[in-house]
Amino acid sequence: MDAELAVLAGTAGTTLVSLLTTEAWQRVGDGITSLWRRAEPERAEAISAELEATRTDLLAAREAGDTDTDGELGLEWQGRIRRLLVAHPEEAAMLRSLLDELGPALPGTPAVTQHATASGHARVYQAGRDQHIGRSAG
Repeated sequence: MDAELAVLAGTAGTTLVSLLTTEAWQRVGDGITSLWRRAEPERAEAISAELEATRTDLLAAREAGDTDTDGELGLEWQGRIRRLLVAHPEEAAMLRSLLDELGPALPGTPAVTQHATASGHARVYQAGRDQHIGRSAG
């Protein structure tokens, strides 16, 4: 499997589990079920039921103060999605689109907008996170 698809599956699994207990859970469920409906229609209803079970498990775990369940379920969904992408790599574009659509719904995801203007001999350095600029000798 190509590394890019593995990263995509990892991101999708984490995003899915993060959103199943938010107001966006129905959109997430519909999007993931739709992905399966396109690639493996015979499994779509089972996937929908598994999403509901995952949501129920997450809600119960959070109520009990269990912090390990999120990660475990994220890995389970990462595996399911990875296997789907291995069998149907053409679905990667749809999955990316779904993740882009769901991105703003992620809890704790700050909206970042950067603007910069440089003129003359000026330089602009922007980063969404840490940035280290050093001088090389020579």
